[in-house]
Amino acid sequence: MIKKSLAIVTSSLLFASVAKASDIDLSIQGLKGSVKDNVDVYLSSIPKKEYDTSLRFQARLERSITEALNALGYYHPQFDFLTADDGGELIVKVTPGPPVLIEDLDIQFEGEAAQDKDFSNLVKNSGLKQGKRLNQGQYDALKSSIRNLALQKGYFEGDFKVSRLEVSPELNQAYIDMHYDSGIRYHFGQTMVTGSQIDLTRVHSLEPYKQGDPYLVTDIGEYNQNLSNTDWFSSVFVEPDLSYLGQGRELPIKVTLAPQARNQLETGLGYSTDVGVRGSLKWKKPWVNSRGHSFDSSFSLSKPEQTITASYRIPLEDVLNDYYRIQYGMKNVDNRDTKSIESNLALERHWTLDNGWHRTVFIRYLLENYEQGIQDDNAQFLLPGISFNRTRARGGAMPTWGDKQTLTLEYGNSKAMSETDVLRVIGGMSWIRSLGENHRGIFRIGGGANIVDDFDKLSPSLRFFAGGDNNLRGYGYESISPRDSSGALTGAKFVAVTSLEYNYRVTGNWWGAVFYDYGDAFNDKPDFKRGVGVGIRWASPVGPVRLDFAWGLDANPGDEFQIHFTLGPEL
Repeated sequence: MIKKSLAIVTSSLLFASVAKASDIDLSIQGLKGSVKDNVDVYLSSIPKKEYDTSLRFQARLERSITEALNALGYYHPQFDFLTADDGGELIVKVTPGPPVLIEDLDIQFEGEAAQDKDFSNLVKNSGLKQGKRLNQGQYDALKSSIRNLALQKGYFEGDFKVSRLEVSPELNQAYIDMHYDSGIRYHFGQTMVTGSQIDLTRVHSLEPYKQGDPYLVTDIGEYNQNLSNTDWFSSVFVEPDLSYLGQGRELPIKVTLAPQARNQLETGLGYSTDVGVRGSLKWKKPWVNSRGHSFDSSFSLSKPEQTITASYRIPLEDVLNDYYRIQYGMKNVDNRDTKSIESNLALERHWTLDNGWHRTVFIRYLLENYEQGIQDDNAQFLLPGISFNRTRARGGAMPTWGDKQTLTLEYGNSKAMSETDVLRVIGGMSWIRSLGENHRGIFRIGGGANIVDDFDKLSPSLRFFAGGDNNLRGYGYESISPRDSSGALTGAKFVAVTSLEYNYRVTGNWWGAVFYDYGDAFNDKPDFKRGVGVGIRWASPVGPVRLDFAWGLDANPGDEFQIHFTLGPEL
């Protein structure tokens, strides 16, 4: 049975003990939609430990709910407080009453904003309309939006001449007057740069605006981002010089820069049972000279492979998106049935396209001395080619959404410094998708093909192998390929691999993983191998850390179990 809490107070009620705060539940009835949501927001400021059934607390609730209803145009609420027989629940029945409607709406713009459609669109989309229920939040939001838009578009001297909201609760009417004088819209003036070690023509080439263009704060942000993306500077600050307000239409732009360190070092570490410990060291010079050229090199070391590379980058007129790269690398391989020493010299031309794809046209010269199974030979290839790649991700170190696509084609001709005619096609795609905050799925597929006249003349670095933490976990590194008459691995004409992985957040930045890998490296007909496993993922401050325990379901007896430990991006 429910009884009214506002009944005549008897002596027994005066001396009844009030239920403990932790035992009281609060229920609001009679409201729905945005009205109920706003009341819930107001009441969320009252700690549950302060709930009780006293008249003082009921008065407090009435004040808070009334404020919430007033904000949405209800000025005549009525309340009925009830308590359960056991005293464990307080029920508030609310009748909002008739709403206050907007009787008069007078919004005007003066100055150059009067001709700016963005301001009229703010009013159109504000939700404020004559004859509609008053929502004070919409009024406040429109005022804030006008101020913000004025600052974003360079109306730095704008101000409200009139800003008034009047309510007549007796008539259930509201009156809104809002007159905004924007003054003039400022334009971009001269850009003044200080602290740059890079030639100023390079710095100015990154400006997304021209002197005399109307001011936009998004252009300021884009310029700041462009300068940061060059990696030339340790700090970047771009701002309009507001001390020039009132001295003409154009505002100078101040750019304050500090040089990036000339030398940067980065280390990496990994482990797997098939390769053992592997480490890497990268040395980078973000800027070599005032033209913004840069240099980077890397050295990676593991038991089966040792690699050293060096590259020199020459930015073109579009500094961020167009550049040349000259790259040289050497690799020593002593892995299973392959021994080789290879060197690559490449000249590359890079473009970042408007659709986000990165295009590279290149020509590389490969020289390789090798033993592959029963073969003992040396080879050279001159391989012109083109590649496309795109990576998109959002969500931090372990993206909640992302994808990556890559495609590379290169061709060698026996009449142009290549051992045999060969067309190589390599591609791959990866997707990351999430469901809520605790579930992630990762799907990868990749493959490659050598269309070649004489496969025996193809050097080992151009052949395909499968196995390892990059594709078929549960199998040794590059342990899967066709074999020659002696039983030695020869590499393959084709490779096809795919992987499906599920991640579940265990706690914080720690995730569990299960995965299934499938693929083969083959010449004619594939004999697909399967791998399964479980893993641990940590979204560390320096990037994802992955530890995998994998089983090769089709591996040779004794080689079925592998452990892989890696640090680095998933895409």
